[in-house]
Amino acid sequence: MLNEGNKVIDEKRQGEAVMREGVSVIGKKLLLESYGCAMNFSDSEIVASILDDSGYSTTRDAEEADVILLNTCAIRDNAEQRVRRRLGFFKSLKKKKPHLVVGVLGCMAERLRENLLEEEKLVDLVVGPDAYRELPGLIDQVHGGQKAVNVLLSREETYADVAPVRLDSNGVSGFISIMRGCDNMCSFCVVPFTRGRERSRDPKSIVAEAQELLEQGYKEVILLGQNVDSYKWNLTAKGEIKDKELPTVTFAQLMEMVAQISPELRVRFSTSHPKDLTDDVIHMVKKYENIANHIHLPVQSGNSEILKKMNRGYTREWYLERIEAIRNVIPDCAITTDIISGFCGETEEQHRDTMSLMNEVGFNMAYMYTYSERPRTLAERKFEDDVPEEVKGRRLQEIIDQQLLFTGKKTKAMVGKVHRVIAEKLSKKSKEHMSGRNGENCIVVFPKENFKPGDYVDVMVTDATRTTLIGEAVHLPNG
Repeated sequence: MLNEGNKVIDEKRQGEAVMREGVSVIGKKLLLESYGCAMNFSDSEIVASILDDSGYSTTRDAEEADVILLNTCAIRDNAEQRVRRRLGFFKSLKKKKPHLVVGVLGCMAERLRENLLEEEKLVDLVVGPDAYRELPGLIDQVHGGQKAVNVLLSREETYADVAPVRLDSNGVSGFISIMRGCDNMCSFCVVPFTRGRERSRDPKSIVAEAQELLEQGYKEVILLGQNVDSYKWNLTAKGEIKDKELPTVTFAQLMEMVAQISPELRVRFSTSHPKDLTDDVIHMVKKYENIANHIHLPVQSGNSEILKKMNRGYTREWYLERIEAIRNVIPDCAITTDIISGFCGETEEQHRDTMSLMNEVGFNMAYMYTYSERPRTLAERKFEDDVPEEVKGRRLQEIIDQQLLFTGKKTKAMVGKVHRVIAEKLSKKSKEHMSGRNGENCIVVFPKENFKPGDYVDVMVTDATRTTLIGEAVHLPNG
């Protein structure tokens, strides 16, 4: 799962996210809301750019919007229900504003187009992740009295030449999508059906976008993909060269290209896949100080039999070997993960295997969920969702309780050390303090002094809560 980004609000247990963004100017107005993973947030920036060219400025106020678009997530039922409630509100708003166009974009759009358009009549417009260039024409189609749909998937990267509008940006961190789609076919996941096959983006366009962000004053880029380790430019899935006249680029090589732009530009990436995480990637994180010292490596389950049913492509032993490989090269690397509780047929013993793996790895942080059956997935067709909800909930709580202990230990272990932090904004609790993140993606709070967003600050950490480091700025030689 992809969860980094600005203005992301994580719910305690479900990890869903929502963003509302906009600045009003004269002309047609667009309200754009994004739910779910960082890829959706990045896509929303592309949508804003495409519609900006057609005269739409963004707004935060639904009452003044001419077009309302919800960029949706279909990974879990919780996300879909939140979107449906929001659409119900906008349906009532249309009674006062008949000209209002309401549309659904993204993963829910592809999966629920008939329900949303015809059965429930909640929307006028349904557009899948590969059809955003068609939005201006589709909106015109709605104005002409027709419902508009385009959910066709593409085999090519479709937005490499679109300069995203940086929505709700703090001017410090910016998303860069390096690929689209997913080939992994995990049995619980709808992404291959809603986002299509993997397509890697031209590395030159990625480097150019990162360079542009640096010139605009950004200090961090986040390279995004459903599985960044599968990034292959000019290579087939089997590793064969497509065009001998062109260079080949792997993900490790791409990271190096971006890291070399400037030592003042921090590079993050998400999400890695255990079966595809290579030693080259690990060594590249070690090689460059400006590549964040953090790897998000979803495990989902600590039991090999459940992992096989999930079609994850690795075993418990394989995952632990990848953890060992990271630790051998980067002993202090922050490792975060995703965990699903109560997958089809999961026994108490298999649940305990997950708990024991957590204990063996000691994750810095985890996104933790109960299993939610999604239509059209292999799990829905092949397995019975037979773990009672109360059992799922109890197991999830045990996972959460254990992870909170590890998170607390990890932050406490950072006390007494100097951390390189990028200042992001004023602290929520005090205007006299700033907050930012270190290379391990941990929040650090320190006195504001004369620092401003985007400044690099060396902070001596003197205390820690369960999730936050607290310290004082220090001035190191040549720092």
